[in-house]
Amino acid sequence: MADKRSPARSRILDTATELFNAHGVRGVGVDRIIAESGVAKATLYSHFRSKDDLVIAYLHGADGLWRGALREAATNAGSDPREQILGLFDALRTATICDGFRGCAFINTASETEPGTAPHATSVEHKQAVRAWLRELTVAAGADDPVLLAQQLSVLIDGVMSAAALEPTPEFTEAARAAARTLISVACPDPAMA
Repeated sequence: MADKRSPARSRILDTATELFNAHGVRGVGVDRIIAESGVAKATLYSHFRSKDDLVIAYLHGADGLWRGALREAATNAGSDPREQILGLFDALRTATICDGFRGCAFINTASETEPGTAPHATSVEHKQAVRAWLRELTVAAGADDPVLLAQQLSVLIDGVMSAAALEPTPEFTEAARAAARTLISVACPDPAMA
C-alpha cells in the first residue's frame, strides 16, 4: 500500500468524502471518484485495495471528526458531567444545520451496506464507541442506570440526525436537549440535594 500521507491519497479521500456525504456510498462509483479526484485508477488502487477500503477510510475520518466535536462541545460546557452531556447537543446543532447536511454518515452507510461487511461493521463500531463514551459521562454524572441513560442519549442523538437529514432545523436539537435534560434529572440525582 502507498504512503498514507501522500497528496494523491488525501485528494482521493477528500473527493470520496464529499461525494459519499452528498450521494451515499452506494450512489458513488469508483470511476467517479477517480475522475473527480484527478488520479489514475492505478493510483487509487495503490492507496485503497477496494471501494470498501475507501469507505472504511472515509468512516474513520468521519469518526475522528464527529467524536472530536462531541468531546469538545462537552468540555466547553464545563466540569459538571450533567452539563457536559447537555453540551454535546451544541455539536449536534452545529452539524445538523450545516448546509448540505444529509444525515449521519454511519447510519447512512449501515443502511446501504450488508450486515457482516467491513463498512457495516465499522459503522456499528462507531456507534458502540459513542455509546461507551456516553456511558462514561453518565457514570460520572451519577446516573442510577448509566447504561440505560447512555442508550437513551444515543437514541436522541441519532434521532436528531435522522430528522435533520429531512428538515435541517435547530428545533430538533433543542427538543432533544430538553428531553435529555428531563432524562438526566430523573436518572442522575443532584449532588447538591444530597
